[in-house]
Formats: sequence, C-alpha cells, structure tokens
Amino acid sequence: MTTDRTHRNRKRALRIAHFIGLFIAMSIICIPGLWIVLNSFRPTVEIMAKPPVWIPNELNLDHYRAMFGGNGQGGVPVLTYFRNSMVISVTSTIIALLVGMGGGYAFARYRFKGKAALFVGLMATRAVPGVALSLPLFILFARIGIIDTHFGMILAYVAMNVPFTVWLIDGFFRQVPRELAEAAEIDGCTRWQAFWRVEFPVARAGIASAGIFAFLTSWNEYALASQLTRSVYSKTMPVGLLDFTSEFTLNWGGMCALAVLMIIPALILTFLVQKHLIAGLTFGGVKG
Repeated sequence: MTTDRTHRNRKRALRIAHFIGLFIAMSIICIPGLWIVLNSFRPTVEIMAKPPVWIPNELNLDHYRAMFGGNGQGGVPVLTYFRNSMVISVTSTIIALLVGMGGGYAFARYRFKGKAALFVGLMATRAVPGVALSLPLFILFARIGIIDTHFGMILAYVAMNVPFTVWLIDGFFRQVPRELAEAAEIDGCTRWQAFWRVEFPVARAGIASAGIFAFLTSWNEYALASQLTRSVYSKTMPVGLLDFTSEFTLNWGGMCALAVLMIIPALILTFLVQKHLIAGLTFGGVKG
C-alpha cells in the first residue's frame, strides 16, 4: 500500500514538474510576441519607459493610424510592401513545392547513377548562410539586370527553399507504401494518375509542412531582401521596417504595428493547413 502511494505521489510530482516546465518554455517563446502586440497599441511614452510598464495604462490605434497616414505623418506604404511580400512569397513557395515534389519523389522512388552524391550536394547548399550569398547574388543580379525586381527575389527564394523541400518531401514519400501506386496501376491508372490520386493525398501532410516552411522563409527573410531591393515597388515587409528608423530615433510603436501585420498571414496559413499537418501520413493505406 505504501509503495503504491509513493509511486502515485511520484507520478503526480513528475506530472506537475512537466506542466511547470512546459509553462516556462511556452512563456519564453510567447512573451516576446505578446510584448510586440501589446506595444503596437501602447503610446510611445509607455514603450520607452524605464523601468518597463508591464500593465498598460492606455491602449489605442495611433501607431496603426500613423502607419497608414491617418495622422498626417506621411505613412509607410504598407499595402505596397504587403503586396510585394505576398507576390514574392506565394510565387516562390509554389515553384519550390513543385520542384520539391518532383525532386523528392524522384529521390524516393527511383534509382539512378550518382543519386547519393547529388542528394548530398543538394543538401550541402543549405549549409551556406543567406548573408554569405548576398554579395555574389547582388553582383550576378546586377549584371543580368534583375536587381530590384520581383523576379530576382522569387529566383533567390526558390533557390534557397528547393533543397529543404526536396529533402522533406523525399522523407515523406519514402513512408508512403509502394504497394499503393502498384495497386492503382493494376486497377488501370497511369503512373501519373497513381501519383496524383493515391500517393499525393497520402503525403500531403509533408507537402503542407514544406509549403509552410518555404512560405515563412520567404515572408520573414531580411538579409537578401535588403540587398536585392531598392525601391518601394519591390521592397518586402521586413525591409519596410527600416522606414520607421531615422538618424537619431526609432519609432518602436510603428515597427511593432508593422510586425503584427507581418504575423497575421503566417497565422492564417498555419490555421488553414493545420488539419493536414496532424493527419496520418498513411491514412487509407494497404489493408492487412
């Protein structure tokens, strides 16, 4: 009896410690984001206060009105930056996914000479940080005339995202039983139909994960965008944050407001595809 009670108390203590650890970890992760959202609604005086004002005394939309020109301060071209980011991120994500599906499927399903070396070489390109590529890309893009264009940014982000999408989608297709496609072909499907009607639906959770990663990488990337864009008509939202800086001051409230607008599309995308992320990868697989 005493042993059972001790065992239950130990399990209860471990469970409590587990929840406390999760709470601390989630607080560390979430508090900075919550602080940005809160600062976007607070006056500058409270944002700059020392010691920090943890409980706001006043909440308003002044920073958002100023950002859109509502207070007669010129306003930042947020809608243009948003359109640029959306066009570049969505287009580069779609292209990276299409290439990633083709490459990942080929690596997962076919054998060809130099397959291992090609795969390792493709993955090695991910080891090069984007900052190190900014100068070579700037020189190359300047010579072919695609600096400060949507096409140049899309090309850079596709090259940056394709290795990861190939690697991730390859791993998911390896978990899809080959028997699914073989059974579909026996039933009269072509190889292409077997892929789209059988294998693709089973692996869509992995493809959705790769799409989220590619989109967020393009949406949040700053180093390359700051070097390869110059005008309002090509700047993305991360680069647009610099519009809130001047020689002697920083508009923290405006920067936080724009950061909140940057977060919203990422949250919406995650919400839309969450059911695919938690779906079983072999749902509807081969029956025993």
